[in-house]
Amino acid sequence: MFLNRDISTTLNVRKSIQTIPERSRRERKLAFFKTSMKFLLIAFFFPCFLYSSDIPTFEEVKQSYHKSDAVILDHKGRILQELRVENEFRRLDWIPYMELSATLLKSVIIAEDKRFYKHSGVDWIAVGEGVFRLLTFRGKRGASTITMQLASYLEPSLKPQKGGRTVFQKFSQIRYAKQLEEKWKKEEILEAYLNHITYRGELIGIDAASRGLFGKSPHGLNEAESLVLASLIKVPSQKPKRIAKRACHLATILNSYVDCDELKVLTENVLSRPYFVAYRYNLIPQIATKLKSKIQKDSMSLTTTLDRDLQAFATEVLNKHLLEIRGQNVRDGAVLIVENKTGKVLVYIAGSGELSSAKEMDAIRARRQAGSTLKPFVYGLAFENRLLTPASLLKDEPVNISVGTGMVYSPSNYQDNFHGIISARVALASSLNVPAVKVAKLVGEEKIVNTLMELGFKKLKDGEYYGLSIALGSPDITLWELVNAYRTFANKGVYGEMYYLKPQTSKPKRRVFSQEVSYIISDILSDRESRSPTFGLENPLSTKTWSAVKTGTSKDMRDNWCIGYNRLYTVGVWVGNFSGEPMWNVSGITGAAPTWVEVVSKLPNKLENDAIPHGIVVQKVEKGGKSFSKKELFLKGTEPNKITKKVKPAKHPPKIIYPVEGEILAFDPDIPITSQKAFLKSQTKSQNLYWILNGKKIGTASDLLPWTPQIGKYELLLVDTNQKILDKVHFEVR
Repeated sequence: MFLNRDISTTLNVRKSIQTIPERSRRERKLAFFKTSMKFLLIAFFFPCFLYSSDIPTFEEVKQSYHKSDAVILDHKGRILQELRVENEFRRLDWIPYMELSATLLKSVIIAEDKRFYKHSGVDWIAVGEGVFRLLTFRGKRGASTITMQLASYLEPSLKPQKGGRTVFQKFSQIRYAKQLEEKWKKEEILEAYLNHITYRGELIGIDAASRGLFGKSPHGLNEAESLVLASLIKVPSQKPKRIAKRACHLATILNSYVDCDELKVLTENVLSRPYFVAYRYNLIPQIATKLKSKIQKDSMSLTTTLDRDLQAFATEVLNKHLLEIRGQNVRDGAVLIVENKTGKVLVYIAGSGELSSAKEMDAIRARRQAGSTLKPFVYGLAFENRLLTPASLLKDEPVNISVGTGMVYSPSNYQDNFHGIISARVALASSLNVPAVKVAKLVGEEKIVNTLMELGFKKLKDGEYYGLSIALGSPDITLWELVNAYRTFANKGVYGEMYYLKPQTSKPKRRVFSQEVSYIISDILSDRESRSPTFGLENPLSTKTWSAVKTGTSKDMRDNWCIGYNRLYTVGVWVGNFSGEPMWNVSGITGAAPTWVEVVSKLPNKLENDAIPHGIVVQKVEKGGKSFSKKELFLKGTEPNKITKKVKPAKHPPKIIYPVEGEILAFDPDIPITSQKAFLKSQTKSQNLYWILNGKKIGTASDLLPWTPQIGKYELLLVDTNQKILDKVHFEVR
């Protein structure tokens, strides 16, 4: 490693250069002439040395070095993302002398200034030879040393014009170089020079050239790569063949083991294609461009609230689980983690990187269907308005919901079965659809929409637009909005803004739910037993320490969510496809949940439980008159003495309840055909009663009979075992 290289390396480079064979025959013949020319030139140029220039120190030059790429930092000052902000040139890190490849140093010195370690800023032998070539009409030959070239980089007035440098500029350049040599060490001159050279196109400095052309840091350059870079300095814009020829010439002078054919192939491969600088830090690419305008030009950096270690860990976890379900047509995902108390975002993973179908899209801000993730807010409103308690009994059974077109939509549950009479606690924890729709009807769609807007959900339509389907997640929302809404429950019902850049002014917080209702919702979402009817007791949502969580899957398995929180952090995960393609047999448990559980398990958590708010009463309730009882939470004043056993309804004469006479049913193109079922319902349930549809027996009236509608006119009969018609209706499907 060159980081640990000591001064012996410099001595070795010097020694290796000094022992290189020179073309001595011609020089010996002209030695006397060149020596004479040296004295003549000194005498000629001497007056210009009487003037002094304001030469900056090496540290001043290093501090004024301006990169083309800025960095976005985490809250500890660690780099999260590199981002190009300067479009006119590409200049990367300043590389110290001790981190430069020894082969590169040797190649550059031989190519540009072979007597670098012998002269004091001006190579008088090279100058004399140049003058001699002019006097003998043999053409021009450059005599600028590395120090003189550096002088023109440091002092803008020394840069050549279109017709080249004037005589005065040349004298000034010599003077500047002499003074640099007096104030700077040779190693400092060489270091500054290699960090200021334009190598090719917009690539300035050794780091940009090495990473852009060879995809590696300068300390890792081998001899062949060093020869190519050294050859680019004099003729950076030349074609690959010209560069390869010069590299071969340098290899011969250096007695290099590198074969000329190898150099030709390398040069052609590297210089015949566009260069590419790979970011070493690329953890937040989707939001980097959004932050570009906020980067401070003086420091070329921007500090965020994110945490690099946690960002890297969550990225790895997400990609690992996406690879596991990739065969089920899943390509995209996102993770968002926020600190409950402050609103500081710690993790912002807006896409799945190389796995993604659209790498530039921000999945955290993209609008997708919410699925079942909105149910806690619906139940929260019912509890807040004292319309229900967690112990209230709801019936989970097939229902027909009007969708506004004359057709009916019959929601089913995650496992396509129904549970009969269950408590509101179990209905929410198990994410049952039919009870959620009934609760939404009880609360009112408009009130649900208004509350969602208070929770930060934007671009919502009115309640009439969504109807009761709002309880099942028909609105389009973002992961950002959803995570902050759940964070409101974690913060005892108080809504506040989230941020990953420190805001200029803080927006006031507002209460959306009471502390008591927030506590009850959190208790239900953390209740493993109440979750078991759908997910089982040892379900994948269980964590070692306390957490509250909810999953959701949108229509046709296009979106998959898992949102939840512990005492300190709220975490949201989304998986799906940016294209909108459905996933194949992926639910909240198999899609987003594994990533959520692994991430939450990594996060710190408070071990002690939150105190029960004073406005909550804890009371035992009986279930159906049985001896089994369980403690339940009630808002003070809503607690019952007990839940009595449901009284069986009285028997009624056989009658068709659904469909009704003259009803017109119509298909909804937005609902899958397999989900559009009508349930034939009789007032009397019996194995001895039968359904006859257009003259064909289709089943018994012992329970609800699902029937997939088909376009046409129908006569439905309810008959007994003797084929006696007990009731009859006519309806039409359009």
